[in-house]
Amino acid sequence: MSVMKRLATAAKPNGSTYAAPFRKVYVSDTLGKAVAVVDVDKGEIIKTPRFDSETGMPQYDSAARKVYVNLRSTNQVAEVDPATDRILGQYPVEGCQFNHGMAVDSERRRAFLLCGKSRTMTVFALDNHRALAHLPLPPGADVVKFDRGLRRIYAACSSGIIAVYQEGDAEHFRKIEDFPVQKMVHSLAVDVSSHRIYAPEQEEDGRPVARMIVYEAVTAKER
Repeated sequence: MSVMKRLATAAKPNGSTYAAPFRKVYVSDTLGKAVAVVDVDKGEIIKTPRFDSETGMPQYDSAARKVYVNLRSTNQVAEVDPATDRILGQYPVEGCQFNHGMAVDSERRRAFLLCGKSRTMTVFALDNHRALAHLPLPPGADVVKFDRGLRRIYAACSSGIIAVYQEGDAEHFRKIEDFPVQKMVHSLAVDVSSHRIYAPEQEEDGRPVARMIVYEAVTAKER
């Protein structure tokens, strides 16, 4: 756990994804309107695709073998080919404004976008580039994760909510609940084996803390 190297990026590195077959990490530089491409074997930034928009969270789609990047100033999703790091397209997301967080269901070719200004969790079809659903989203949405086993989507919102959604099939989605947590919980991780949700807290009732809270997922049979 020692620092081996520091790589200078454009302004505000703010999210990353790993394209394992290509041995590359993609880091969104939000205010720099760019994505830094890191070759993990060389330990170097080998390319920096740039956009006419602030960049939100990127995600690697293992089925299509593409990297998708939120373009939150222009309400678009960009598609990048990790074989060449060429930008293949930029697709508008109808009904979504200021898309920052993103998770991907590679099997069903769906992206789950947290649209902060329009306050929606928008489901976006990656094949034909159209919005399929807009579900209510609390304020302060930041990070979203997908549990492919339970087919649930979890959105961490700094207003003190983890919003929970259910994917029924490739065309049907619904909101389960707004689960109350401490304010400023804006990130989380999902263990797809145990289905536990890990959420770091940075305050409790306004007082600073530093701890990880672990939640058990509740299924319909347990309700």
